[in-house]
Amino acid sequence: MTQNDRLTLQHIIERVDAKAQSFCALSDRIWHMPELAFEEYRSCEEHVAALAAEGFRIARKAGGIETAFMAEYGEGGPVLAFLGEYDALPDLSQAKGIEKAEPLQRGGPGHGCGHNLLGAGAALAAVALKDALAAAGIEGRVRYYGCPAEESGSGKSFMARAGVFDDVDVAFCWHPNVVNEVVAASSLAFIQCYFRFAGRASHAAASPHLGRSALDAVELMNIAVNYMREHMPAEARIHYAVTNSGGIAPNVVQANAEVLYLVRSPDIAETKRLFERVRKAAEGAALMTETQASYQVTDAGLNLVPNETLLEAMHDNMVRIGAPAFDGDDRDFADRLRRVSLSDEDIAASVASHDPALAAHSLHEGILPMARHASVQMGSTDVGDVSWIAPTVQCHTACFAIGTPFHSWQLVTQGLEPAAHKGMVAAAKALASTAADCLSKPDLIARAKAELKRRTGGRPFESPIPPEILPEHLHSSQGR
Repeated sequence: MTQNDRLTLQHIIERVDAKAQSFCALSDRIWHMPELAFEEYRSCEEHVAALAAEGFRIARKAGGIETAFMAEYGEGGPVLAFLGEYDALPDLSQAKGIEKAEPLQRGGPGHGCGHNLLGAGAALAAVALKDALAAAGIEGRVRYYGCPAEESGSGKSFMARAGVFDDVDVAFCWHPNVVNEVVAASSLAFIQCYFRFAGRASHAAASPHLGRSALDAVELMNIAVNYMREHMPAEARIHYAVTNSGGIAPNVVQANAEVLYLVRSPDIAETKRLFERVRKAAEGAALMTETQASYQVTDAGLNLVPNETLLEAMHDNMVRIGAPAFDGDDRDFADRLRRVSLSDEDIAASVASHDPALAAHSLHEGILPMARHASVQMGSTDVGDVSWIAPTVQCHTACFAIGTPFHSWQLVTQGLEPAAHKGMVAAAKALASTAADCLSKPDLIARAKAELKRRTGGRPFESPIPPEILPEHLHSSQGR
């Protein structure tokens, strides 16, 4: 028997199953302690403890971020990196396993994107691969990156800027979803920025002519940007939220106001061009209102670079592993949730880009074919920055009822369900087995790196975040 014969799919499956219960319990603990961007202190410590107990060496404060870390096992061979997340979302506190909105803490955070599962599932994959390599005597460095603030703050983007991924050979990640598939689509590059206006206060009735309204400037800027929408690429997106309206007294001319903008498009070059147009709208609004405008970019990220070489390997493994084995109880709860709490529009929208026929089912129990055409998912992720540095592959697995909206209480309430655990374990098997392929098939990493170079045109990674911007608590009120 050769070394590679001891790194088969069946060996990986056995290693994942052996540790699954422990890491499902980790996921549940993270669900019970939801923490927002750059504040995931307890969640970070839970992951550190779990990986340290498995023999991983721990390096804290990765990239200078308090709630980021790197765990590593092994000394030689390629660096195989698993990306984990554990941040929650604001205002999504929710009781478990019920079909109605019932916050545990009014206004409190909740895991409305399934990152309790995401971080634990990636850690399970890393541990399973470590166990398989140790048993087979094969060299390879297995890494787990604890990555904070994906929802708002772009932890991986700051980590990438700091160089923590520079020696990674291949990166693996996943995301809980309503379907089982490899992620062959790209994503939207983005720039997030606060625009602040300073004017002059006055009595709105007695001396309005002496005032210069910062709120007027915000409103004029928003009007200008809304008129831009007809004249920008169809796949681009611009969103905004007024974060400071200048006070609550209508008889005072507002001296200060602030608006947060998120500019997105399929590539960073177009995103930068759109951002400059938005910035000019702010300058024009300031000119019209005789106020002063300033801006502060808080975070930014690159579009995801798909890697077909790795996607094919992962898809093949997912087909061989099979979909999560849901049972009657899983289907019954999903059916009740859909019937009571999800609309027909929710259900249709969740699978419209995959296979509309899936809307008739409560849970996805197959593997979607791998997409062969270039496409862009209408969202952003800080995984994009990593994908410009090292070949990166990711999958989705079915953890929630078909129709579940992301960033919703309906998703939070499913986070402790057995179906969610089953999807997480299936993802760990897909990640770990594909990483094992990178060691047992010597040309796979070389071909993946050659594809990355071809897709990027050989351009090196360049962080879009201004160098003076630091990651401390630069997060918006919602995720991306």
